[in-house]
Amino acid sequence: MKVSGKVWKFGDDINTDVIIPARYLNTSDPKELAKHCMEDEDPDFAGKVGNSDIIVAGKYFGCGSSREHAPIAIKAAGVSCVIAKSFARIFYRNSFNMGLPILECEHTDAFNTGDILTVDFDAGEITDQTTGRTYKARPIPSFMQELIKSGGLMKYIARKEAEKAAALKDSSH
Repeated sequence: MKVSGKVWKFGDDINTDVIIPARYLNTSDPKELAKHCMEDEDPDFAGKVGNSDIIVAGKYFGCGSSREHAPIAIKAAGVSCVIAKSFARIFYRNSFNMGLPILECEHTDAFNTGDILTVDFDAGEITDQTTGRTYKARPIPSFMQELIKSGGLMKYIARKEAEKAAALKDSSH
């Protein structure tokens, strides 16, 4: 699994209140949440971010409350993945549950807003097309990649249940 996109760079300790401010938590509509993604950090972010763009941040991205709205807002804004030095554990799990790929990489200081990155999730490699340099990240385990490919945990479970039902139907004939 690979993605390419333009970098949007943020710092350390980007908490879930910055990702999607609490004043917008009266909805769980992904399109509405996307309109307000990162607006307290960059008021124009939602209007500028493009499909397949990549958020790059420092350490402890997604700290704060455990709301699932944060990865939903990021994914619905069109962001293809988030790369950070580290993630808050609950955000990490919520991201995979919502189908948002994230990668831990200690070299995020090497990337700048506007750089074009290609991310190979299988190999755990990030290539900065702007500089030509390649960096190692922690590869995403195959099961977690299955969650992402399915669109998140609930869609993964629904697909597995449908496969099981189809196999039972086929074996009964």
